[in-house]
Amino acid sequence: MSAGQDNETFLRKLEAAGYRARDPAILQPASVFLDLSGEDMRGRLLLTSDGAREYCLRPEFTIPLSLAYLASPEAGEPAALCACGPVFRLGAGAKPEFIQAGLENFGRADREAADAEILALALETAGPGPWRVRMGDASLVSALLEKLELPAVWLRRIHAGLAKGQALGEIFNPRRDHSDHSGVLAALDGADKAGARALVEDLLKIADISALGGRTANEIAERFLEQAELRSSAGLDAAKRGLLEQFFAISGQPDQASAQLRALFAAAQLDLTVEMNAFDQRLNFLAARGIDLNTLEYSAGFARNLDYYTGFVFEASKGGDPVIGGGRYDRLLSTLGAKEDIPAVGAAIWMERL
Repeated sequence: MSAGQDNETFLRKLEAAGYRARDPAILQPASVFLDLSGEDMRGRLLLTSDGAREYCLRPEFTIPLSLAYLASPEAGEPAALCACGPVFRLGAGAKPEFIQAGLENFGRADREAADAEILALALETAGPGPWRVRMGDASLVSALLEKLELPAVWLRRIHAGLAKGQALGEIFNPRRDHSDHSGVLAALDGADKAGARALVEDLLKIADISALGGRTANEIAERFLEQAELRSSAGLDAAKRGLLEQFFAISGQPDQASAQLRALFAAAQLDLTVEMNAFDQRLNFLAARGIDLNTLEYSAGFARNLDYYTGFVFEASKGGDPVIGGGRYDRLLSTLGAKEDIPAVGAAIWMERL
């Protein structure tokens, strides 16, 4: 069977499940991916320019299908879209072009049921297992961090570290910067934040640097300020750090993990009832879709390396690299132009890894 026939087979399966096929343009405005994707994706874009605007070859389907949804008469209402075709990313030792299928579900208020549908449909479409499915919950992590009232610099560091797959020790004990720019960091220690940001941006402009590694001058300035704040920080409160270490150590069968999470939050006198009820409801919907919960692996520290995920996240592999990956991204649509947040969840299937 040819690649084109494979693509059509996948699309027919998804269309039979109620997902309408779209074919987003291969050439996409680069700014949206530079602004909204994680560092890993930004560094792998294939970029070009017409002299006035910067473009990239589409690196994935979530953002293009989200833009197609917002441009449709159904924007704000429940809708399901899918696509299958080539996507383009640079990567060490990997082809820059490969085939991917994407399925995205928009506008559904029954979030946990939609989460279960996306994972179950992706597994059904990709074919029989055995699958190893890992899952996490970015909304539960965010709710816990908010309850602990951590400084903003630590919120950013923890979220970024999880997305990069860093060990907790590396996240909680940042290495002091002894590189050539440590003098700049020392100069920024304790400085007025607005003035310090302006100073760094001015230095970059003097050096004629508008972007570096996919980051804008403002983002580079923010990174310098964050590193300066970490240099002068006394570190995390010991009690809060201990609680986070216990939380991120929880992993295993999801029902058992749920019991451990509830016990931890109760002992710490933290009210995360709403988030835990949603967690358990999602498990019920997954079971109702025929997924054996004993085959799933929950990890409190599991995250995916795209900045727009806000809730349920997952990856499914079959003996090697991930074949399926996805999650919930409720705030992405408002960032792309919607008047308010719109519930959304989706998945990608790497066709050539099947």
